[in-house]
Amino acid sequence: LAPYRGWFPVISSLCCSNFVYFYTFNSLKTLWVKGQHSTTGKDLVLGVVAGVVNVLLTTPLWVVNTRLKLQGAKFRNEDIVPTNYRGIVDAFHQIIRDEGVLALWNGTFPSLLLVFNPAIQFMFYEGFKRKLLKKQLQLTSLDAFVIGAIAKAVATTLTYPLQTVQSILRFGRHRLNPENRTLGSLKNVLYLLQQRVRRFGLMGLYKGLEAKLLQTVLTAALMFLVYEKLTAATFTVMGLKRSRRH
Repeated sequence: LAPYRGWFPVISSLCCSNFVYFYTFNSLKTLWVKGQHSTTGKDLVLGVVAGVVNVLLTTPLWVVNTRLKLQGAKFRNEDIVPTNYRGIVDAFHQIIRDEGVLALWNGTFPSLLLVFNPAIQFMFYEGFKRKLLKKQLQLTSLDAFVIGAIAKAVATTLTYPLQTVQSILRFGRHRLNPENRTLGSLKNVLYLLQQRVRRFGLMGLYKGLEAKLLQTVLTAALMFLVYEKLTAATFTVMGLKRSRRH
């Protein structure tokens, strides 16, 4: 069962995060585009704004999620302090009691930089989608799955080094540079990146990328597939014809 450690907080975090992101993105798109043709630039801006809202609202869940996943793991790095939580509620309680409320937003700075990950993902996805809809009336299941996978693969590869730093800061049990204890600051982000390069070389910034791609690409592909099917079903139930310009 070790590979499934922390599965419940992961699902909880994903549900909340995806709901906030999709809801914000599509609400802003409806207000801004207003039936007109969307553009790659608009999709990128909307993705960034939706990403910022998502980060600010859901970072506490991801902090707890990261700690519960790594709990019980044996680290070779002596700079990492182990944790002992009994569940999601206990993790929230201990973090607030021992580290303060702001510790729940550890890693917010790199997370804000990483809003470009879903923004790039949505930009590529919407771009591919518009091109396909010029040739056909609607997306097939395979279309949604493939372009969702490609979009996520590009976004993950471009932003992976920052995702590594984000995980370290969310875990929050890493003894950082004693000269600067402000978690999530630019100095610590750069410090952690430099440490990985010194220890593992330049390719150390992409250590674990294969596993990350397998996880995120499949997740995103399935997510976009379900999203398109649910959207189409909703429009059908409401008796509305979905616009090709969407």
